[in-house]
Formats: sequence, structure tokens, C-alpha cells
Amino acid sequence: MTAVDEWAADLRAAGELTPGVVDRIVALHGDRGSRAIEAVGEGRVKEYRDFTVVVGHEDEYVVEDDGCTCKDAEYNLDAADPTELCWHAIAARVAHAIGEAEEHDMWYSEVRDFL
Repeated sequence: MTAVDEWAADLRAAGELTPGVVDRIVALHGDRGSRAIEAVGEGRVKEYRDFTVVVGHEDEYVVEDDGCTCKDAEYNLDAADPTELCWHAIAARVAHAIGEAEEHDMWYSEVRDFL
């Protein structure tokens, strides 16, 4: 079990963000962890039928299996290290663990056509 899996399991067990887990997320992920927690608190994690989407400051990013469509994930992270995640992927993990992903009963691929 990775450090990410451990904090996600602890969040699921608690059902909410706890100070101890927040500290662990920030210690492991730094600024990415802080930004992720902020995004969850602001309700910027959306769950569609086909994808989880995290609303960033400039665009919306599709997160799937800890992968993300953002430039940070594409260029800066070591794909071989399962603890290296962009803040969008961390936010998706956190939101799912505590039930804070906003549910949308529609296909994101269809919604995206209107944006």
C-alpha cells in the first residue's frame, strides 16, 4: 500500500478531512496537496458518468485512475512513482474518499461540447 492509498483509506474511514490526514497530504504532496484540499473545499471536483473532472483556475481537467490531462501531470511527474500526483488527481482522490465529489448524471464528453 502506498502513502497515497494510506491517507485515502484513513479519509474513507473518517468520512471527512481530519487535521492529521490533511497534514500527511501536505507533507507528502506539498503545494499540490494544499491546492487539492482547497479545490475539494470549494466544491470543484465533479463526478460525471464517464469521468471525474476537477475545475482549475484556467480550465477543467479530466482525472482517471490517478492520471490527469493537465500539463503538470504530462511534463513534471514521474509516472513510475505512484505518490507523484498533480493536484487535480489528489483532489479527486480526496473528494471520492470523503464523498465530496459533486455528482452529475450526464456524460462529461457531451457537456464539454457546450463549453
